[in-house]
Amino acid sequence: MVSVRGWLQCDDEQLAQIKEIVEADDPQRTYSGGWAFPARQYNHVRWAFYGGDIRAVSLDWFQERVRRIARIPASHQDDEFDARPRGLFLVSHDVQGMSEWRVYNGGLVIGLPDGDYRYLDA
Repeated sequence: MVSVRGWLQCDDEQLAQIKEIVEADDPQRTYSGGWAFPARQYNHVRWAFYGGDIRAVSLDWFQERVRRIARIPASHQDDEFDARPRGLFLVSHDVQGMSEWRVYNGGLVIGLPDGDYRYLDA
């Protein structure tokens, strides 16, 4: 099993697209049940959270969903920073240990955790 927990920040239009991606191709609604979208979002940033255990054989499927979300375009141009969805996921594999998934600049970068998150890897 693989434990996945993390978050994404985005805007209203992107949040609607994230929800479409989450619901589009999980007919048994197995892993989409791990997504949470606060009912009352405030200020200008919107949030999507994920927490759940996934079978290791389904991790590639989940990873592709996150890559699709990462590629959602910016709703508006901002010269100061990339306004596409951004976020962080910690992924703990029973055998391979923990990895960090960073969502930014339209992509997903997977690597070793940048911080000390070992206390979560139990």
